[in-house]
Amino acid sequence: MRRRHLIIFAKPPRLGRVKRRLAADIGTTEALRFYRRNLAATLRMLGRDPRWQCWLFLDRGAGRWPRNLPRRLQARGDLGVRMETALRALPQGSTVLIGSDIPGVSRSDIRHAFRGLGRSDVVFGPAEDGGFWLVGLANSRVAPDLFKGVRWSTEHALADCIGNLVRPPSFAATKCDVDNGEAYDRWFGAVAP
Repeated sequence: MRRRHLIIFAKPPRLGRVKRRLAADIGTTEALRFYRRNLAATLRMLGRDPRWQCWLFLDRGAGRWPRNLPRRLQARGDLGVRMETALRALPQGSTVLIGSDIPGVSRSDIRHAFRGLGRSDVVFGPAEDGGFWLVGLANSRVAPDLFKGVRWSTEHALADCIGNLVRPPSFAATKCDVDNGEAYDRWFGAVAP
């Protein structure tokens, strides 16, 4: 049986090191609080599911945090280089990568993404802002130029990636990644009593 791998991209939750664009709008303390809460919920929800092997890919300076999941360091470079390296670094099988700033990501979202890799070489979870919250590859040999020329942190990021593909991708659910104050306010308004 081919193995399924779930990568969670994360940074150690430290004041001033996480969610800098969000912090510019809501303050560093509140941005850290959001990040810690969401990262903990994501790891609890997805970290120990037997249907996939979960890997935490951390940026530099992570130390020994956390201890309960296999972890690796992210490569150096822009987001495309870091994701490309991670998606192709694991043992044989299909691989899905998510960030740690997507509230409400569920096991069924990840299961749906892996099912999409049964139909296509690549799967995306579109984000409401034109980017994507999830990307996956059926195996490490597909879509070699997936992140070439992508305009990161713009509404064009997903379209740029799709334009690099020979065959159409599958899609998971559209979600909101919380990158700025406007997205935070929408999320907070949805969860506040």
